[in-house]
Amino acid sequence: MAKTTGRHYTRTAARAAAAALTAALVATGTSAVAADAPQPSLGAAADQPAAASSAATATPSFALYGVNSAGTAYSYNPNGKGGLTAREVSGSGWLGVSAMMQVDNQVDGESDGLWFRETNGDMGYLKFDASSVKIGYGWNIYNKLVSPGQIGGAAAGDILAVDTKGDLYVYLGYGDGTVTKRIKAGYGWDIYSEIAGNGDLDGDGKNDVVARDKSGVLWLYKGTGNQNAPFAKRTKIGSGWNTYDRLISTGDVDLDGRTDLIARKGGELYLYKGTGNAAAPYKPKAKIGTSGWDGYKFLF
Repeated sequence: MAKTTGRHYTRTAARAAAAALTAALVATGTSAVAADAPQPSLGAAADQPAAASSAATATPSFALYGVNSAGTAYSYNPNGKGGLTAREVSGSGWLGVSAMMQVDNQVDGESDGLWFRETNGDMGYLKFDASSVKIGYGWNIYNKLVSPGQIGGAAAGDILAVDTKGDLYVYLGYGDGTVTKRIKAGYGWDIYSEIAGNGDLDGDGKNDVVARDKSGVLWLYKGTGNQNAPFAKRTKIGSGWNTYDRLISTGDVDLDGRTDLIARKGGELYLYKGTGNAAAPYKPKAKIGTSGWDGYKFLF
């Protein structure tokens, strides 16, 4: 069992999301494809969702979910002290999937559903406390999928996808789990082994991401709010980040209003608290998990 440090403190909204996931967390690919389902082999942008404010309305603060090799899902909530609560069983049946991402479609700072990719390339969406639906197919052309919140000025959370050639694509969310056709937003992203983000790191109201290259250097990509060019030129955060096998952002873990970063090193878990300063976006690491975290196939 994964162990956590710190006192237990339960946030009501996060617990409610976990309870909803317990009731609904069953992967399926049998539902009908949405009318505007993305086809990753195509490239043109579709009609865009209604525009929302470029400034984030709430700092995201999600529970952290882990799924083991048996397909059982567990949730960990922020404990109010910069750590995580003890885990709770939050679902089962997550076999035959290759990616999972939370999303905040209401843009209220709380996740309300998740996207998942099945091993056959089908893409599904599960609204908490509801049935899952298939939103597309052919998504196995991507080797990285990230849900960083709003990055293109649309109505809800979006998806970043990197294909095997290193091309970066944006899928804008409609707010109901479906997404637009893809928009090409960059190239050369195959140099990165990890990409993470869920909120604003520099205080300008736009969502940012961090990316670790294969030499272990971590880079900051500041958000622009432009769906066609969602990130400014990268800036270096630091080196030595290849000591971690996973980087995840669930938003604000210590509840100070700033987005944080979670890093896994074998069975241990570390928290890098956000500063709001682009020149030095994270404080020194703090250990928040002592053992057992390598037992999860997915952390999101």
